[in-house]
Amino acid sequence: MNDTFLRACRGQKTEYTPVWLMRQAGRYLPEYQKVREKVDFLTLCKTPSLAAEVTIQPVDILKTDVAILFSDILIPVEAMGMKLEFSESKGPILYDPIRNDISVSRLRSIKPEEDVPFVMETIKILVGKLQVPLIGFSGAPFTLATYMIEGGSSKNFIATKRMMYQTPQLYAQLMEKITAVVIAYLQAQIDAGAHAVQIFDSWAGVLSPLDFERYALPYVKQLIASLRGDVPVIYFAFNAGSMLGLVKQSGAQVVGLDWRITLVDALGALGSDVAVQGNLDPCILFGTKELIKERVAGILKGASGAKGHIFNLGHGILPETPVENAIALVDAVHELSSR
Repeated sequence: MNDTFLRACRGQKTEYTPVWLMRQAGRYLPEYQKVREKVDFLTLCKTPSLAAEVTIQPVDILKTDVAILFSDILIPVEAMGMKLEFSESKGPILYDPIRNDISVSRLRSIKPEEDVPFVMETIKILVGKLQVPLIGFSGAPFTLATYMIEGGSSKNFIATKRMMYQTPQLYAQLMEKITAVVIAYLQAQIDAGAHAVQIFDSWAGVLSPLDFERYALPYVKQLIASLRGDVPVIYFAFNAGSMLGLVKQSGAQVVGLDWRITLVDALGALGSDVAVQGNLDPCILFGTKELIKERVAGILKGASGAKGHIFNLGHGILPETPVENAIALVDAVHELSSR
């Protein structure tokens, strides 16, 4: 197996910089669209043979150095007892949002092997087929809580922050339940064969540093400290470049970065004892191949002082992205970083 990604996560010497793209299994690929025409999104997530197929597609097409499990961060939330739907226009919808102690008490703990067995089955299929490492993943406790409290996406997160500020004990009860579920969920993925796991804190950036430290970070720390097995943990707190000193306290071996901070500044805040992942603006992939190569070179130069570096976008690849530009990105990283 090509273990370049795993060595970079651990800060070990690599022959080149490994690269993968968040949301690399998805709508920008015609091959994915053909599979998606047959089933709705949730059915695709829950059908191991199809989920494995679309996970492998970008590895074969783009030649990335790692695969990431095709799934969704809300899969364990549905297993906790919330009704989940995906709308083409509105995104995820969770019915009967969590707003009081009764709704918190109704949430179930989960046994991943029994409640979401399709996830573990997909991982086992992939481990048997892939020649690169596989990343499992989950949403971070705070990000999952926002969806559960708001009932979906939000602009201002008023319901979430109202619970945090007005009923902090209720918020803590909810977060403790979610954290326990995420620990079990990620541990089951590791036990099934995932070579690394990523924690997506997609909405961490809506918090002030004080609120991040008080209402989100303790649960991420507990989550990471509870995981067993010698697998790298990547923590990606989106839009949290101003809080990297706190993000570092999560205990993750790798910190994911968005494009709103230079790698030089990020490394200044993080120090030299964690690896970093990132951080090209996904919209650069709508530029020319010359521009893509230029920006790749800049990021590689900026990461030269890192303990380890995994090249990635600063957020998920966009559905409209030309496939040939994604291929050009991966080729540029491999070419320019070869040592």
